[in-house]
Amino acid sequence: MTDKEASTLRVRIDRMAHGGEGIGTVDGRIVFVAGGFPGDTVDARITKAKRSFLSGHAERIVEPSPLRAASRCAAAELGAGCCDFAPLTPQAEMQIKESVLRDQLSRIGGIRVDTIATTALEPDTRWRTRTRLGVNAQGRAGVRRLASHDLITEVSCSQPVPGLLDGLVGEGARGFRPGAEVVAVMGDDAQRHVVETRRASRGRRTENIEKTLEGTPEVRHTVAGHTFRFPVTAFWQVHRRAPEAYGSRITRWLGEALGESPSPAVAWDLYGGVGLFVPPLAAALGERARIYSVDASHAATATPQACLEPYDVVVRGSRVERCLGTLPAPQAVVLDPPRTGAGAEVVRGIAQAGPQAVIHIGCDPATFARDVRAWGENGYRVEKMELINAFPGTHHSEVLALIVPGEQPGVK
Repeated sequence: MTDKEASTLRVRIDRMAHGGEGIGTVDGRIVFVAGGFPGDTVDARITKAKRSFLSGHAERIVEPSPLRAASRCAAAELGAGCCDFAPLTPQAEMQIKESVLRDQLSRIGGIRVDTIATTALEPDTRWRTRTRLGVNAQGRAGVRRLASHDLITEVSCSQPVPGLLDGLVGEGARGFRPGAEVVAVMGDDAQRHVVETRRASRGRRTENIEKTLEGTPEVRHTVAGHTFRFPVTAFWQVHRRAPEAYGSRITRWLGEALGESPSPAVAWDLYGGVGLFVPPLAAALGERARIYSVDASHAATATPQACLEPYDVVVRGSRVERCLGTLPAPQAVVLDPPRTGAGAEVVRGIAQAGPQAVIHIGCDPATFARDVRAWGENGYRVEKMELINAFPGTHHSEVLALIVPGEQPGVK
């Protein structure tokens, strides 16, 4: 079979790849299929042909997988890339995400983890408190079509919380500056904030607000009695239940790992944003703990948070890798790096400081697995791990791991 003859192939999908593509085999050749799930038989339109593999997208579902259900997202039904797992049942979605994580930990991390706890954050639709929309040449806002710069403007994605996109997307929506990006955020006080920013390059985001269209440039979120105020373009956990879920685990896991900490203890909050994890760290180490919160985002670090005044917090507006050597040795570290992961340099710098316990939060199974390998190479092991479905309807997930000194069992 030549590549020219195989513009469309019938493929039986038997497993999932990292990144949300189904994997099948045709004539001994691996085929990656976007829109295919284990158990599907699909006619796949091939868009890339390499010597070792083919890739494309499902053009027609010949036999649907039993994992499928009615789609949860109208925009995805029209071809948007927002909710690539919308056709799966929530149970199947979690099973696939755990399988992908275990595969990445084995192949990239070189470890086997016997027990991975799993938690699905509720709700599984209308969960996103902030979203970034593109604007087309006609001034209409929407989400991007899968693997394209084109926009779906007719209907809204199912992720944003109720009311967030009312009047912004779909029939009768207002117009925006062509080529801009629109950031819409719903605060915990039910105040909606809508701003225009410059369009960022793919995979990046801009924090500079060009125009405030509704509400104010600042949003408020309250977690466990602490109210944070910060620019709408600054980073914040997108699932409305995620901040409290992560904070409770930080407090509990570190408390169990550390026992009674020296007073005053020192902790690092790396990639700390506006300081969301400062209160959970203080709850684990004692309110006299000195916490160094480090983040390169000016929007996140420029204005002190009034809710953190009771704590001994030192904020450093810096890239993490440039700052580690200037910080006093910690008893505990929390790090929540971007999707690219922390990387070997950062992991090595933390390990050299000798913390007794680390909470590592990862939002990409491949880069997280790479970082887990780096922890092992620097004398630390995974004590506990939990997969949290904080991005329902998508192939993304969050992983929290408790990392402690010692040799990792099951290392390859």
